[in-house]
Amino acid sequence: MGRMFRIGIIGSGGIAGEHARAYKNIEDVQIVGVADILPGRADQFIERWGLKDAVGFDDHRRLLELDLDGVSICTPNVAHYQTTVDALRAGKHVMLEKPMSVTLEEAAEMVRASKETGNMLNVGFQPRYDPNMGMIKDLVQSGQLGKVYYVETGGGRRRGMPGGTFIRQDIAGAGAMADIGCYSLDLALNTLGYPKPLTVSAYTSNYFGTNPKYHGESSKFDVEDFGVAIIRFEGDLVLNFKTSWAMHMDTLGATMFLGTDAGLKVTPAGTGPWSGVWDGRVGSISMFHDIQGHHTESSIPLVHHQLNVFEEKIKDFVRALREGTTAPIPGEQILRNQAILDGILRSSLTKREVEIQVD
Repeated sequence: MGRMFRIGIIGSGGIAGEHARAYKNIEDVQIVGVADILPGRADQFIERWGLKDAVGFDDHRRLLELDLDGVSICTPNVAHYQTTVDALRAGKHVMLEKPMSVTLEEAAEMVRASKETGNMLNVGFQPRYDPNMGMIKDLVQSGQLGKVYYVETGGGRRRGMPGGTFIRQDIAGAGAMADIGCYSLDLALNTLGYPKPLTVSAYTSNYFGTNPKYHGESSKFDVEDFGVAIIRFEGDLVLNFKTSWAMHMDTLGATMFLGTDAGLKVTPAGTGPWSGVWDGRVGSISMFHDIQGHHTESSIPLVHHQLNVFEEKIKDFVRALREGTTAPIPGEQILRNQAILDGILRSSLTKREVEIQVD
């Protein structure tokens, strides 16, 4: 076996376990350290996951003193900024869980730190690794739709509100928009080549989360559980974006790309109250076009696969470490995703359209 790639994990909550599982399945990777702000929690994580070569810390800065090739950052959203910047400036490559940060200013500083240090900032959007997501992008980028002028995307759970750190603005920064909405945005924006956003007009509410009839932690709930926005981009393109943790409806509709020559309709896979969002698999893809003057709908066969897209995300990060290449999902790209989320929250607060300043 060649050299081992040494990995640290910052934050030892639920998502950190998925990172540990994925790393353990890669032959030339060794998890050598785990940090969590709660005393003893890192050691418990190490024992639970059988990480016999790892050391536990209650301060991530001590973890960063180790000889590490990369770190996975799995903290609550509010800690993404500081841990990422500290890791980059300590000479480590970063695999960061979504959403990128709490504020746009934080995201911009994280990207700046990556550029200044030359260390990778990779952001975790695992749905990209579904081959069907790649096929959607290829179809749109091929030009078969003509000029794409309107896109509609978003995920709607009939009832699927998390609790704990997800529902506190001081920790999460935002609710449904940041938790599941960022996936919908990445689906649309990655497919389009991440165009530059210009303005956003948005509305958000939290009628369900703050109602004890629907949520057991309603007294602590101070983020949005529903949101909708119209976003304008360079190139005369508009995006209708909507997302929901809870609503009295079965769906907020399919994702659609309308072009001058054809349209593409995409639905998510899954059933039940927690489904209907773009953190999972593709359910169907259809193209609407004219053939010899006839309105035609073509069902595009899905790629059936058994890939664990979360593991594929981690494998791609390790591949970039191994080969010395750039981040598979670079922070400077996701900065535009974060800018839109920031604009949505500003617009909903001021109840007017706002400009998006990015790049």
